[in-house]
Amino acid sequence: MTKRRLLLVGFATCLLGIVVLFPARVAYRWFAPASLVLSGISGSIWRGTAAAGMVSNVYVRNLTWRFKPGRLPRGEVAYAVEALPAGGFLDGRIGINFGGSLMLSQLRVSLPLSMLDTATGISGLRGTANASLDQMTLSGGLPVSADGSVDVAGLVLPIVAPEPLGNFRAEFQTGADGNIVANVQDTQAVIDIAGRLLLRSDRAYEFLGRIAATDDTPESVRKQLQFLGSPNERGQYELRLEGQL
Repeated sequence: MTKRRLLLVGFATCLLGIVVLFPARVAYRWFAPASLVLSGISGSIWRGTAAAGMVSNVYVRNLTWRFKPGRLPRGEVAYAVEALPAGGFLDGRIGINFGGSLMLSQLRVSLPLSMLDTATGISGLRGTANASLDQMTLSGGLPVSADGSVDVAGLVLPIVAPEPLGNFRAEFQTGADGNIVANVQDTQAVIDIAGRLLLRSDRAYEFLGRIAATDDTPESVRKQLQFLGSPNERGQYELRLEGQL
């Protein structure tokens, strides 16, 4: 083998080693967005860990990632991810496609709602959210497709009542028209509620449902329901919300 060929082989081997073993802490310093803050980083960009971090103001610990090369032919750079948010857990696949959209799949998440009170603007929000998402695509920070379910247990909305309202479930589905539809209902709550949330591709949303008091409904909640207008013959009030995200 000639000297030139030996140099080329050596250079290629060195380059391959750099790519395969590219330190995660270096990649973090170079490429991490401002919304991602990690500490205790070890491993490579292909497989590694971080002791703790903040992801869009959500604290997590024991974060691990593993590169999923099988998603590359679909135009997606994806990782299998596990983490422990405070009082919860997260595991699934998270990736970014070549168009810049965030792709979530096979995702299982449990979070205390108190972690989201700042993001939602609802002071005193309490309860636990358990999400099971087959897939969700986010573009510009907003969902453009979603299939899965979210269960909320022990929901507390101080603007409605200081007592827990109970448990609720939303099942999401992406229609052929590109709109996201969610069927919402109570599963064990002090109120009866059933409705349909529609999130259109133009980012307009609409919720239309019916809500009624039960024998377990606190008097403070009954008074709040009266602001919705007059009930029908079954004691149900119409609840309609709409706007733009």
